[in-house]
Amino acid sequence: MPLTAESLFSRLQDVLGDRIAGGGVALNEATIEVRPQDWHVVALTLRDDPNLAFDTLIDLCGVDYQAYKDGLREGPRFAVVAHLLSVTKNHRVRVRALCASDELPMLASLIEVWPSVNWFEREAFDLYGIVFENHPDLRRILTDYGFIGHPFRKDFPLSGQVEMRYDPELKRVIYQPVSIAPREVTPRIVRAENYGGVE
Repeated sequence: MPLTAESLFSRLQDVLGDRIAGGGVALNEATIEVRPQDWHVVALTLRDDPNLAFDTLIDLCGVDYQAYKDGLREGPRFAVVAHLLSVTKNHRVRVRALCASDELPMLASLIEVWPSVNWFEREAFDLYGIVFENHPDLRRILTDYGFIGHPFRKDFPLSGQVEMRYDPELKRVIYQPVSIAPREVTPRIVRAENYGGVE
């Protein structure tokens, strides 16, 4: 029978001790927060400790907290979140680490711990600009190799920075600055009490 989220969090505290910088149980799932310098060693412990046995990495993603809570949140801007599963123990955990630098967000790669993390780390690099140290092939995976910027960052312009088009005179695709004027599209909101004939 799988552990409850509370029991699992207690077990994680026993095994990891002061390597847990925060966390708790929310929505019936255990979450731990670790310092960036402990990211790799915690991952190894989560995989190798027989009482935890997190043998499968389900997902890894980047997070940009720039506009979180209307910009009132303090602390590092970027984080990486990993979701782990123990097939043998039938329990899950969410692990989050905040990147130490906002200018160059960086964490150790987990590719030698869970090889399935390869494309997830490439995606977080491509979309958020988070660098995974010692990743063997850290390059863009969803955007073009000539793409400028990281499109999931909160400060990335909605229309982008570069557009490409086919030039019939040159007979090739060319890149140029975006020619669309930035605009804010706000949907029309109807607040009439009897809209649509409903009283």
